[in-house]
Amino acid sequence: MLRRVAGQSMLPAFRPGQLVVISGRRRLRPGVIVVFRYGGEEYIKRLDRIRNGRMFVLGDNPATSTDSREFGGLDLDAVLGVVVWPRR
Repeated sequence: MLRRVAGQSMLPAFRPGQLVVISGRRRLRPGVIVVFRYGGEEYIKRLDRIRNGRMFVLGDNPATSTDSREFGGLDLDAVLGVVVWPRR
């Protein structure tokens, strides 16, 4: 699936407007970049950790990122896929 990056929360890894390819058939592990749904919106963030069946995600640019520091852990079924291209 293709997704377009919105916002600056993943700078410098991904620029606003950049296209990424995601795959739903990838193993979740710390460090991978995931696309997920939260509050009816899609987000792209780096997976920080998984604890007790919940994932915690962080943006690479903390000054502009809305992430688990604000909304806490997320259910794993919120993940739409893992970014597979471009590789980082």
